[in-house]
Amino acid sequence: MSTLQPTVPTPAALPKLRPVAWLRPLLKHPSGAFGFFGVMFFILLSFVGPLVIPPTKANPSNQYLAPSPTNILGTDNQGKDIFTQIVYGGAPVITVALIAGLIKTAVAITLGALAAYLGGVVDRVINGVANFILTIPYLVAVTVLASFIRLNSPVLLAFLIAAFAWPVLMRTVRAQVLSLREREYIEAARALNLGTFHIIFREILPNMASYIAISMILAMTNAIYAQIALITLGLVPFSDQNWGIMIFKARTLGAINTARTAMYILAPVLAIALFQWSLVTLARSIEDVFNPRLRTGA
Repeated sequence: MSTLQPTVPTPAALPKLRPVAWLRPLLKHPSGAFGFFGVMFFILLSFVGPLVIPPTKANPSNQYLAPSPTNILGTDNQGKDIFTQIVYGGAPVITVALIAGLIKTAVAITLGALAAYLGGVVDRVINGVANFILTIPYLVAVTVLASFIRLNSPVLLAFLIAAFAWPVLMRTVRAQVLSLREREYIEAARALNLGTFHIIFREILPNMASYIAISMILAMTNAIYAQIALITLGLVPFSDQNWGIMIFKARTLGAINTARTAMYILAPVLAIALFQWSLVTLARSIEDVFNPRLRTGA
């Protein structure tokens, strides 16, 4: 995690990039290029693929077929094509991760900035709430909630994941803002009486752009792990196909016990791992987009 901590540039160093120009520093390094194209591949596969690839149908006579040109990843216990299930199963996972990442990042950044800048009672209340949430056992709480709430909505699941995930990021943002609020340009903004909202959201947070972008990407990776774990444990009864349900079904059917059925569980695991790897490598190159000194090699 320490390798992903960005430096905070001064206001004069903030980049003004054209809509396409930001791709150049991002793709400058092989890791950034692989991460970017990897993320784009899974997004296109998951959201465009279902528009051109028809859904798979059960065919018991094709049960557990080995990979072939017809079924490039083989078939499952019902004779359904595994690759088609990978195509249709990506969108729900990515959607939940994106919504949860946005909620977590927005809440953590807003509360962390307010706690650091305002201090006093506001700081103590926000830190008290964060400390309380950190003491709650996550899986136990979700298990209890699942007995009262049917977690079959991607949006509801995203809110639940974000609700338990923001305190750690909030503490880090608070530490960053505590440092930034002592800068001369913040003192000048106070002297001009620009207002708390303007100072936080127009002066402080823009200087944390690279950190916010990296935090958003890492929040998505954590949300993917969280939802897959909940689905695999059977706590999220989704009716739609997704990678987590594929793992859950394959595990309950014992697909990992023999080589003949291993692809049924390995395919979604590899899809999740490759998408996670793409997100992490993309995050490692994000700072080049926002820090001109890194782009120029200074």
